[in-house]
Amino acid sequence: MMKLSDSKKLAGQWGEQQAADALKRRGYRIIGRNYSCRFGEIDVIAAGHGCIVFAEVKLRRSDRFAEAREAVDAAKQQRVKRAAMLWLAENETDLQPRFDVIEVYGEVGMPARKLDIRHIENAFE
Repeated sequence: MMKLSDSKKLAGQWGEQQAADALKRRGYRIIGRNYSCRFGEIDVIAAGHGCIVFAEVKLRRSDRFAEAREAVDAAKQQRVKRAAMLWLAENETDLQPRFDVIEVYGEVGMPARKLDIRHIENAFE
């Protein structure tokens, strides 16, 4: 029997895949997913349009109660920034770093064309 935490993890992975696919459609190249270090985790790392994008992905059924980006609080931003700094130290690039949030609204398994995907560039510094 699948535990709730397993289904949540699978849903998160599905949401991250939708976000990565959306980035590809916008001309980005996916460099990494689920980069993890002692400082935190980065859901998607992509390159394009002169930037190296460190994206935090949030999956929600709807924005009826709150927008998904609101879950990316100051503490989460700090963890993502620290992880990105380590990634940049390990991976040389001339691209400009940028922190984005990608909101994915819909049910797991929905066709991509029915999802509401919102890409917030420069979501935090």
